[in-house]
Amino acid sequence: MTRLAVAALLGGIAMFVWGAISHMLTPLGEAGIRPLPAEAPVLDALRANVPEAGLYLFPGMDETARKTEAGQAAWAQRYAAGPVGILVFRPQGEQPMNAKLFGVELLGDVLAAAVAAWVATHGRTFGRRLALVTLLGLAAWASIEVSYWNWYGFPSSYVMAQLADQVGGFLFAGLVIAKLVRPADAAA
Repeated sequence: MTRLAVAALLGGIAMFVWGAISHMLTPLGEAGIRPLPAEAPVLDALRANVPEAGLYLFPGMDETARKTEAGQAAWAQRYAAGPVGILVFRPQGEQPMNAKLFGVELLGDVLAAAVAAWVATHGRTFGRRLALVTLLGLAAWASIEVSYWNWYGFPSSYVMAQLADQVGGFLFAGLVIAKLVRPADAAA
C-alpha cells in the first residue's frame, strides 16, 4: 500500500473519530437543532400526506407553475407570506446508530481524506501540508453550510457548529496526512 493510500485511510479514520467525539461528547452535534413542537400531530399529517422519502421544499412550485409568469408570481407570494422550510423525510424508520450509517460515514471520511492526502503532496513542509488539508475543511464548510444558512435558513448556531466540526475534522486528518505524505508522493 502506498504512503498516499495509508495517509488517506488513517486520515479518514482520524476524521471519523473526531466526528464521533464532536457529535457525542460536545454540543456541536445538536447545535441549532430542536425537537418539533406538537410532534405527534405533525408526524400523523406527514404519514398521511407524504408517502415517499425525499427532500421537500415548501412552499413548493410544481412544473406547471414554473412554466408561467403567473405561476411563478403566485409561488413568490406564498414564499413571501410563509411559512418557508425544507424537510428531509423518510417514512420508514430505522435504528439510529447502525453499522450501515457508520460504514457510509467512514467511507465518506476516507474519500475526503484521500483527496486531502493528494492535495497535501503539494506542500513542501509539514506546516504547509497541514494548512492545505485544514483549509479544505474551511472550503467545504463555506461551500455547503453557508449556502444552507443563506438559502434555506439553517440556524446560525448550527452553521457555526459545522464550521468547528468540518475544520476540526480536516485538522485532525491533516495532522496524520501531513506526517505521512511527501511531495514526491504526488507522482505515485
